[in-house]
Amino acid sequence: MLELTLAQARALHLAAQGLLVSPTKRATPAALRTCISRMGLLQIDTIHVVARSPYLTLFSRLGNYPPQWLDDALAQGKVFETWAHEACFAPAIDLLAHRLYNRAQRSHWGLRSAQRAQVEHRAQLDALLAHVRDKGEVKSSDFERKDDRTTAWWGWKEEKIWLEALFASGELMVARREKFQRVYDLSERVAPQLAARSLPEVGLDGVQQQFVEKSIAALGVTQARWINDYFRTKPRLKDADLNNLVEQGKVLRVEVESWGVPGYVHASQSALLKKAAADKLLATHTALLSPFDPVVWDRERASTLFDFDYRLECYTPQAKRVHGYFVLPILCHGELIGRLDAKAHRAQGLFEVKGLFAQPGWRWCDEQVSAVADALGRCAAWHGTPTVRLGATQPGELAVRLRRDLRAADAVAAT
Repeated sequence: MLELTLAQARALHLAAQGLLVSPTKRATPAALRTCISRMGLLQIDTIHVVARSPYLTLFSRLGNYPPQWLDDALAQGKVFETWAHEACFAPAIDLLAHRLYNRAQRSHWGLRSAQRAQVEHRAQLDALLAHVRDKGEVKSSDFERKDDRTTAWWGWKEEKIWLEALFASGELMVARREKFQRVYDLSERVAPQLAARSLPEVGLDGVQQQFVEKSIAALGVTQARWINDYFRTKPRLKDADLNNLVEQGKVLRVEVESWGVPGYVHASQSALLKKAAADKLLATHTALLSPFDPVVWDRERASTLFDFDYRLECYTPQAKRVHGYFVLPILCHGELIGRLDAKAHRAQGLFEVKGLFAQPGWRWCDEQVSAVADALGRCAAWHGTPTVRLGATQPGELAVRLRRDLRAADAVAAT
C-alpha cells in the first residue's frame, strides 16, 4: 500500500474539499455548482450572526461571490434540498438516489416527525396539497397562526409542520427561497424528471454503495469508520466492508502515518493521491470555516487529521461555552491553527471578533498572522462589514500582531 505522512493526508483531504489553494480565478455560477458537486452536500443552517453556513462554506472555497448565486442554483433546479447529513443542498443529479434512500432507509428526527404527521394529520396534508396544486407555490408565512400554542418543532405553526412533512415525504419540494425562507411547490413541478422516471434501478444497495463512494471521494482520504457520517448512512463501516470496492479497483487502500488502520482513497482521486505522496500538494489557502463545514463535521476525524478538537457550541447553554456562540475554525496553509467567535454587525459595517483562540501550545509565525489578518479582512469585506474589531485573544500577545497587520490593510476599528 502507498504510504502517506499525516501532512500529506491533510493536503489530500483539503484538495478534495477545494480548500488546498486560494482561488486563482474569479468565481462564477458554474464554479459554485462544481464546488457543491465536489463536496456532494452543502449543509444548511439558519443561524446568521455571520453569513448563513451554506454561503460561508462556499465563500471559504470560492472567494468573493454574490450569495444570490446559490439561491439561483436552487430556483433553476441545479441543486435541490434534502435530508442527508442534516438539511442540505445537493447536486440535482443525485435527486433520485436521495429520494430512494430517504424513503427506504434513512432514520432522522426530521423524517420521523414527518412520518408521525403523515399518520396523524393526513386529511390536513391532503387539503394543503390540494391548495398548492390549485393556487401554486406557498411559504409558511402565507398562513396565519390560529392560536398561541407551540409545538415541539421550534414552535412552528401547524401549516409549517405539514409543509415540512410533505417535503420529507417527497410530495413537495423547495422550489426556491425568499430571504432564506422556503418556498414549496409540487415535486412534479419543481423537478419534472420525477414524473418521467422511477427511482433508480440499482436499488437500495446500489444507492448505498454510491453514497459510500461519493463520501470517500469527497473526503480525499478517510478511515472506514468515518465514511458513513458524511451522508449519515448506516451502518458504520469496517475495513472488511470495503474489500469488494478495493478488489474492483474503485477504492484504494493506503497507509497513513500514526493511524494504525488503513486509509481509503477513491480511484477518481488517484492523481491527487500520487501528488500527495510526492509532496506536490502545497497548501497555500487561509480561510475562516463555517462550524458546519464538512472539514469539521466529524469531531473524531478533525481531531485525527488536524489535532483539532472542535465542538459546536451554539446549541450549548451560554454558561457552558468555552469559545463562544458561533465559532469559526481557522484554516491556514493546510492546518487548523485556531478559532474565533464572530458577529457581523451589518447596519454598522462592523465585523466583530469577540474572541480569537490559537491552538493550545502554538505560537503563530509572522506568515500565519499575516495570512489570518488577510483572511479576516476578505471575509469581513464580503459580509459588507469591512471594519474589523478584534477583541480578546489567546495568547494575549497575538492581538498586537493581528491588529498591526489589520491596520496595514485599513481593516481594523479603533479600540
